[in-house]
Amino acid sequence: MRYEIRVEGHLSETLMKAFPELDHVAMAGQTVLFGPVVDEAHIYGLLARCRSLGLRLVEMRRLLDRRP
Repeated sequence: MRYEIRVEGHLSETLMKAFPELDHVAMAGQTVLFGPVVDEAHIYGLLARCRSLGLRLVEMRRLLDRRP
């Protein structure tokens, strides 16, 4: 599964180190984190990291896998 997590603001490189398994891009006042998520526990772990870092979650969604 692949997920996209949008948080408010542009994250510093230091904050991005808390999400080594995800890629990111900054756009329009948000940071978009995206990449593979192994299971439901991984999702909850990502959300817990966001919360512990004081990040404001804008959106989280599962991405369609378009690989053949």
